[in-house]
Amino acid sequence: MRFWLGAYTADMEGVASGIGMLLAGAPDDASAAGPLGFAGDVAAADSPSWLAQHPTLDVLYAAQEEAGTLQAFRRTGEASFARLGDAIPGGGALCHIAVAPDGGSLIACSWAEGDVVRMSLDAAGRPSSPAVAAAATDPYGSDQPLAAAADVDLGAAASALRAAVGAEFAHLVPAYAEDPREAADAASARPSRAHQAEYLAGGLIATTDMGLDLVRFWRDSPAGLREVQQVVLPLGTGPRHLVQHPSGHLYVVAELSCEVFVLGADAAGSWHLVGGTPLGMGVLDGDTAAGITTSRDEHFIYVGVRGSNTIATLRVHGQGDVVARVALVEAGVDWPRHHVVVRDTLLVAGQRSDDVVSLTLDLRTGVPGPVRHRTPAPSPTMILPAR
Repeated sequence: MRFWLGAYTADMEGVASGIGMLLAGAPDDASAAGPLGFAGDVAAADSPSWLAQHPTLDVLYAAQEEAGTLQAFRRTGEASFARLGDAIPGGGALCHIAVAPDGGSLIACSWAEGDVVRMSLDAAGRPSSPAVAAAATDPYGSDQPLAAAADVDLGAAASALRAAVGAEFAHLVPAYAEDPREAADAASARPSRAHQAEYLAGGLIATTDMGLDLVRFWRDSPAGLREVQQVVLPLGTGPRHLVQHPSGHLYVVAELSCEVFVLGADAAGSWHLVGGTPLGMGVLDGDTAAGITTSRDEHFIYVGVRGSNTIATLRVHGQGDVVARVALVEAGVDWPRHHVVVRDTLLVAGQRSDDVVSLTLDLRTGVPGPVRHRTPAPSPTMILPAR
């Protein structure tokens, strides 16, 4: 099975030279359980840290993070791509791309500037006309309204729980602010950090803002992106990436607080914070959460944890509105930046160990096993199954 690898090059202190190709077993295998191999570059690019494919064309899009540009590539062979047009500016530290299901546009996210940028795609898949959407404002700023009552309740509940578990385990309970106004004094002038965009069922678009603790919801139109709602997460949690469950719920991984939040929509289509859980007692001070994905049957969630270098497994309960911790296991790599599930196999990219590993998933418990296969791969930052 083939995969395209995003990676860091020298401009981001990496050792890659472009977009790579990973093989899991034979190229035409339907599973990823076979031996892994790095098959070299398919295109030269500067720190193509995130990749996305056009839904119908043989076109690949790369977020060139340090350059802050989006570059399109058209496929020219089994293992080769050529640049399709010029690179398009998308904002500093461009870190994510999502392509519309109809192939008519894409959205890029800028971590450094907080920009959410829409670009049009022509019939050949060539991007153009970057349009920056409305900027986010800090919901915890002194001139902004108080956070939702649910966020304040989380602070009070966390304080009570720390008291209940005692000094030995109090550090494991996230320290939410009981009064967002008090915490806002220390959070003044926080930068916006747009980190991911996701096209949801029904045509809605969701983006995360790690700097301002927001999940923003948008509608696309000929006039550009129009924000229709935002959900405020607890102060300082840092929402990074999200994934949608078939139930419609969104699971949002918080990079800084190492937990997963559950968002759900009511009958009127308004989104709310409905639940969540920390990733586990084995998460250490200084750890940061990375990628999030679901199992093939959607019963489990997997989150990478950088620092302690683990993979957290959570089980989905109820109507998709409840998630519970199952296990925290070794990732087998240093700095598990990204991972993907293919049937019963979890592939994990080790950004700092310069390798990719495969872990076999227990289909009953959902828990990943020890490393099954490993291959060297230069500074990998994401793994994209090739069509």
